Amino acid sequence: MKNTQNTPQHVHFDYSRKERLGLPEAIFCEGKDRSIILSLLQEFNKNTGKSILFTRLSPEIFYSFPSEVQEGVSYHTLSRTAFAFALPAHASKKKVAVVSAGSADAQTAWESSRTLEYLGIDHTMFEDCGVAGLWRIQKALPEIEEHDIVIAVAGLDAALISVLGGLTKKPLLAVPSSVGYGMAKHGETALSSMLVSCSSGISVFNIDNGFGAACAAARILNMFLS
Repeated sequence: MKNTQNTPQHVHFDYSRKERLGLPEAIFCEGKDRSIILSLLQEFNKNTGKSILFTRLSPEIFYSFPSEVQEGVSYHTLSRTAFAFALPAHASKKKVAVVSAGSADAQTAWESSRTLEYLGIDHTMFEDCGVAGLWRIQKALPEIEEHDIVIAVAGLDAALISVLGGLTKKPLLAVPSSVGYGMAKHGETALSSMLVSCSSGISVFNIDNGFGAACAAARILNMFLS
């Protein structure tokens, strides 16, 4: 598509993605040149009235920009996400629960939460629900069940996923996180555990891909609008 916007010429921006897929374009910042990120932040901010989701935007990069650039977006340090403003509330009025096994999974869980916030999807965060203390997930379950979709984030052996998968009939989107010692293998063990879970019908996402799980939830909710 011909570039008629202010986007840098070396960025092929997908302006029609929202109409085509029901999900807007997003900017994955990791690995991008600092100048590209800066130019995009200057295009999509509160002053221009245009908003887009920036993911994997490290604090080191973001806080190196001038204060007027920083003030143009809402930046969340833990999730490494930024956007100028959220999109209108999702027409489905459905709700998503984001459940994390432990506080060490917060970075990925909050990436999901912030993506849902940007997409205008009502959601609730349930942190530190790991099954090493089984009472934690039992205590949270009644409120989790009030939601329509569940995103669950867990590292180590990811036991939370099998337990939660045996307790709720809601669509369960599982995200392995890269936390843990040694044989956790930066999330590979959690990923394998989720893939071989005895709880049927679980959807499993790539390691630390909280963004992807949130987008999957949005695709499911978009079905209610057809």
